[in-house]
Amino acid sequence: MSDVEQARRFALSLPEATEAPHFDMASFRVRGKIFATVPADEAHLHVFVDEPEIAASVAENPAAFEPLRWGERVRGLRIRLEPAPDDRVRELLEESWRRKAPRRLVADFDQHQRPAGG
Repeated sequence: MSDVEQARRFALSLPEATEAPHFDMASFRVRGKIFATVPADEAHLHVFVDEPEIAASVAENPAAFEPLRWGERVRGLRIRLEPAPDDRVRELLEESWRRKAPRRLVADFDQHQRPAGG
């Protein structure tokens, strides 16, 4: 994904997503829960996905993805936006949103995402 504005537009297109400051970063939230942050450099994006997703992303494209560590623990995925494929960034943002959104909101989202006639 070439820039933070594309990531921002997609993140905010998810149901009930909002943007708010979080220390020296911007954060994207669903019902107050952070699902992604943008560091001040605006060249990276942090998403909060599970460990198998982190490992798969890093293995798939180490130039674009690395584990996000807070202290000794891996807390999410750090994405370098410039080399990261747009579709993969959108997929990771949506996955992170799904992990933080209430189940009923996710179910409603899924119901409205089904193709016509499906």
